[in-house]
This record gives sequence, structure tokens and C-alpha cells, in this order.
Amino acid sequence: MRITYFGHSCFLVEAQDHTRVILDPYLSGSFDGALMYGPVNEPADVVLASHEHDDHAATGTIPGQPRVFLHPVGERVGSVSITGIQVAHDEMGGKQRGKNTISILDDGDLRLVHLGDLGHLLDDPTVKRIGPVDILLVPVGGHFTIDYKGAAAVVDALAPRVVIPMHYKTPKVDFPIVPADAFLGTQTTVQHHTGSTLEITRATLPAERIVIVLPHAR
Repeated sequence: MRITYFGHSCFLVEAQDHTRVILDPYLSGSFDGALMYGPVNEPADVVLASHEHDDHAATGTIPGQPRVFLHPVGERVGSVSITGIQVAHDEMGGKQRGKNTISILDDGDLRLVHLGDLGHLLDDPTVKRIGPVDILLVPVGGHFTIDYKGAAAVVDALAPRVVIPMHYKTPKVDFPIVPADAFLGTQTTVQHHTGSTLEITRATLPAERIVIVLPHAR
């Protein structure tokens, strides 16, 4: 599996059969210019959006004619099985910010979980529904999502082997969220990757949990 971090919560995941999945594409320049990551101009076979906000659901900006799923439920594209689990964008069951969908991608080699804008801790039934996690993409910036303490608790509950933080403060986003540093301080092993793309296979999964910080490509 090949994972490229564009910025905010947007990733390109390339499966072992080269199926291309873009998760949570943002609208560059949205929120009156507060979201300053460059446009996502990569083609994909499928585009997933965890919820219908401009920083996560700019599905129409992806070139070509990808299949698009807002709040995916159960799909298959190429070798990739896609499962969606509905949760909430806030701690009030979605009354403040609506629903959010956790996306699980399984290409037969690895299971990747993208939490979208998760706004609360996960209960035991939801953890069981998610199942084994090899790679976890987790929001850590707080305010609109779980904060760094909540992110650490979710990571512990899901027990992934690789954790990639997302949805945190950088010079490219003028939202009232915090940098990844507070979350990184809760973790034992942290690696700052030099490039925006990470390649992982079942054979190269680390034996112990590692947090990998990817620089944004846009």
C-alpha cells in the first residue's frame, strides 16, 4: 500500500493492484481563504468523503470520472474493499456538526482506517466493528474533532501498528486547531518522514506501534 498525504485530512491510497482512492479531498481556498493547501489534482478510481464540509468533500475537484461516495457504506473497487461506519462529528451525537463516517480500506494485504472528523471517543461496539487496524489516519488538532488526548485514547483502543496524524494546525490552515506536537508527546515512537509518500506492505509493518508524521504535499 502506498499512501500520499496532500494535507489536512486528504490522502491518496494506492492499493497493491494500483487502485487509487482519494479520501476527504478539501476545497483549496475555502472558508474565505483559511484553507491554503494547494489543489488536489491527482486522478483516482474512487473518492471518499467522510462528511459534507468543504474541507473534506470537494469530490468534484478530482480529475477524471472517479466513483464518488459521500458517507460510504460498503463498496468494492478493484482489490479494495471499502466499509463505512457512521459515527458523529461532535460529542452530542451529531447535533452540533452532523454525522461523520469512518472509512476502512482493505486491499487484501493491509487494512487502513481513516477516521474523518471524528468528534468523540469510540465505544466498545464501534471498536469491535472496526476490527483489526494496520494503519490509522487520526485527527489530532481538536476543536472540530477529538483533541490530542482523545486521539491518544482512540489510538490505544484501536491498537494500530502505524499511526499517521492529520487535521492539525500548519501554516497552510488558519483554523482554530492545534499543531500535532501535543499528540506526538503522548506517543512512544515517533518518526518524521522526509517525503509525503509512505509505502508499507504486510512484510514491512513494524512490530511495535509507530507514529509517522508525513509532510503535506500541497
